[in-house]
Amino acid sequence: MAEFIMKDLLEKAGRAGEFSVSSSATSSEEIWRGVGNPVYPPARREMAKHGIACDGHRAHQITQREYDYYDRIYYMDSSNARWLGRLLPEDPDKIRPLLDHDVADPWYTGD
Repeated sequence: MAEFIMKDLLEKAGRAGEFSVSSSATSSEEIWRGVGNPVYPPARREMAKHGIACDGHRAHQITQREYDYYDRIYYMDSSNARWLGRLLPEDPDKIRPLLDHDVADPWYTGD
């Protein structure tokens, strides 16, 4: 969700061409036999209500290559922070929380 919301915000601000935005899973829970799940259907429907499309997106686990490529990596909750700590070098200048509080995962909360 965050990838598509951020892309929409950048587009509306006329700055889409200035940034490269992507989203990655921190665990492999959403990836089965090498194929990632699509965006959670209720989240997809909610974004569609706001004119934000996420068609064709499938989950993939973050890689060292992405770490090397991106200037910043934001996570949504402390669980993601723990997974990132296992997968990537610790780098508080590069890997940061998106907000000062956890963002609840709609898969678990239904919200």
